[in-house]
Amino acid sequence: MPRDIEPRLLRAFVTVADELHFTRAAVRLYVAQQALSRDVRRLEERCGAALFVRTTRHVALTPEGERLLPYARRALAAHDELVAATARDERPLTVDVGAPVATGQVVLDEARRLAPAVEFVARYRTGLTGAAAEILAGRLDVSFGRVAGLDPAVLAGLGHLLIRYERIAVLLLEDHRLARLPRVPLDALAGEALYAGAGNEETAEWTDYARRLFAGRGIELVPPFPRIEGEAEFVRVVRARKWSVLASDVFIAMPGTVLRPLVDPVPLSPISMVWRHGLRHPGLDALLAAARRLAGERRWLERPEGSWLPEPDVRVLGAEPERAAGG
Repeated sequence: MPRDIEPRLLRAFVTVADELHFTRAAVRLYVAQQALSRDVRRLEERCGAALFVRTTRHVALTPEGERLLPYARRALAAHDELVAATARDERPLTVDVGAPVATGQVVLDEARRLAPAVEFVARYRTGLTGAAAEILAGRLDVSFGRVAGLDPAVLAGLGHLLIRYERIAVLLLEDHRLARLPRVPLDALAGEALYAGAGNEETAEWTDYARRLFAGRGIELVPPFPRIEGEAEFVRVVRARKWSVLASDVFIAMPGTVLRPLVDPVPLSPISMVWRHGLRHPGLDALLAAARRLAGERRWLERPEGSWLPEPDVRVLGAEPERAAGG
């Protein structure tokens, strides 16, 4: 087989193999069907074998096509990574910071100060699980959150840098029995149910954190509830249902409530900056520089004595410097 095969021909082959339909494959590639058929024929000529069985109603891979397909996929993946590694993106960088008071917003503000010529577009959605899917799909560039709560297959496609340990707190209504305490011992919440996003697939990493924190302590999760959109609606639902909410000490101010840090132990929420492997953009460089500067100046990575992290976080974050350097 000739060694020099253009990536365009491999992409045509792989897309037709995925669709088993030339018209649909042409639509996916934004090319004319005649051009797609021509590229497939050229690849077949170079391979010296038919790759598809074609009829007016049916398209199927030949045994030679089945054999070639995994190699073609790997070659295209390597080519795409090479292109990403050698080309810097100059479009606006989309950054999901979660909320206007969140750590991500602080990092974004600093990045804008460091790189005023770069255009950042902020988005305000909660949940790294949902954001990670958007990053891998190319609809979002950067987000922030707890990476140990992501599916390993998803995490494998992401670069990440630990930038802060946020202290965990509980949001209580002003008339709650524990509201007058300056700090709330974790065991004092035994018998209570706290809201931690159960039922919202986009915040699954946060609900997982809560389950691990509550395990064996007699603390329950508020049962799954429809996703709550927007700050005003969140405030309304929490007050109407008289929920206590698991939060971090970086949280929106809510009328009629108090935010109290949890102690004995001090639970920590690890916040990482997350981006797509292969992304090259001056905005990403600025965000990383801002995150590292803030983490150092504000001592974001210091862990107080008696702090607690879930075991998966300890395992994943132990490899964090290597992943960040390689990502």
